[in-house]
Amino acid sequence: MFRKRDIDVKWSSIRNRARKDGDEMEIDIILENEEFVIAIEVKSTLNVKEVDWFLNKLELFKEFFPRFKKHKLLGAVAGIVIEERADRYAYRRGLFVIVQSGETVKILNDEKFKPREW
Repeated sequence: MFRKRDIDVKWSSIRNRARKDGDEMEIDIILENEEFVIAIEVKSTLNVKEVDWFLNKLELFKEFFPRFKKHKLLGAVAGIVIEERADRYAYRRGLFVIVQSGETVKILNDEKFKPREW
């Protein structure tokens, strides 16, 4: 689905954990190629508070995952249930929004969307 956004994902991993100075960060899904890394937070119920929490994680991402220091970092949130217009909020904050669509998932963001880079 990211190829349609001109991001050719080559590698993916799930449940990525890193430690730094006694703290730990977990990223549910990481997609990557030579230029981009996409960190995805998956929630059964996505709300504005969860979006803000994830945005804070993105600010620290490259400190916990230094192998991506030279990559352009993009963020995405995924949810089965979306509350409080969290999808619109995440869109305005520069995140991709992924939702379930039948047996698969899709990106809700329209073609005008410009993702924020960290």
